[in-house]
Amino acid sequence: MQPHRYTELFFLDEAAAFAAGHRPCAECRHADFLRFRNLWSEAIGGSLNADFIDARLHADRLIGRRKRTYFDTLAALPDGAYVAERGKAWLVWDAALFEWSDSGYVSRRPRPARAEVEVLTPRAAVAVLRSGYRPMLQSFFTIL
Repeated sequence: MQPHRYTELFFLDEAAAFAAGHRPCAECRHADFLRFRNLWSEAIGGSLNADFIDARLHADRLIGRRKRTYFDTLAALPDGAYVAERGKAWLVWDAALFEWSDSGYVSRRPRPARAEVEVLTPRAAVAVLRSGYRPMLQSFFTIL
């Protein structure tokens, strides 16, 4: 990445970016950032500075160089969270799980009510989703 430039990262959609430990851009998506920050205030508290939020998301997503995950029940997870199951990443949305791939969501299956799963989305981002943030999803998501 070039110094003093915007992050050169691209994700399938906003839910995938959250799973990777990112938030809406405070400049190019300012209204979404403000909505995220307001829900962050309710869910997490503390400073609302973008650098503070980034540091917390970073701490929640990595242990050294390894992805930090935790376990929770699918029933407790909000729409927009990502989980690992069957060796794949799945988006939690409504009553279904959508299998992620680098080219889009490739399959859909019912969301089991009682399953415990490994959560890929950092805890702080899950808390913001739980507080009501609805991430933007890939445009052809609705056809699955």
